[in-house]
Amino acid sequence: MSRAARAQPAATPVLLEARGLTRILPAVVPVTLVEDVNFQVGAAEFVAITGPSGSGKSSLLYLLGLLDRPTSGEVLIGGARTEDLTSAELAHMRLEKLGFVFQFHFLLPEFTTLENVMIPMQKLGKLSPKDQLDHATALLAGLGLEDFLHRRPAQLSGGQRQRVAVARALANSPDLILADEPTGSLDSAATEQVFESLQKIVETRKTTVVAVTHDMELAARMERRIHLVDGHIDWDRHQD
Repeated sequence: MSRAARAQPAATPVLLEARGLTRILPAVVPVTLVEDVNFQVGAAEFVAITGPSGSGKSSLLYLLGLLDRPTSGEVLIGGARTEDLTSAELAHMRLEKLGFVFQFHFLLPEFTTLENVMIPMQKLGKLSPKDQLDHATALLAGLGLEDFLHRRPAQLSGGQRQRVAVARALANSPDLILADEPTGSLDSAATEQVFESLQKIVETRKTTVVAVTHDMELAARMERRIHLVDGHIDWDRHQD
């Protein structure tokens, strides 16, 4: 079996699987974003997706996060197939099973830090208002933001806003977080804070994090790296 298609050890639960994943944009000259991508990601993994500009990194992440549909192939989340789900069913799966962190935080400016983190819980509707408040407070405290609960995004630094976005991604206790250039707009100090926050999530909460990054120093610190070239997996290996 090639390294690009290497499966996790049998004892490791598979949280995310790409099977023959292909995305082609229809046009006069069709554009292939990713082609025949196959891999599995298990529990408590910290995975970097790297590659040159235009290699399909973000396109792949959007497919994995069910934010875009493949032209062919499929994505499995926790062993569940997703190809035949309706748009509403995909939205519910994203809300319940996945957490997202993007390059720009996308916090709602009119809401406080606490309120932003509580929004996914309110949408899912599994917790009482008090439990939502308690859970959001604990998440923010765990990321060193206990003194900023009632501030609005404009009153926070870039690194603080991204850590709020990480807390929001954890709101519904997903097993898997997908991050697209989560440190791409930050300075070196804030980059380190956000990276350490993601690393802590993997180590203490056993949450899997798959992150697209152009920062090779950060990628080298993650336990596994999947490298794309021209929409294909060039190599996939665990790092020492």
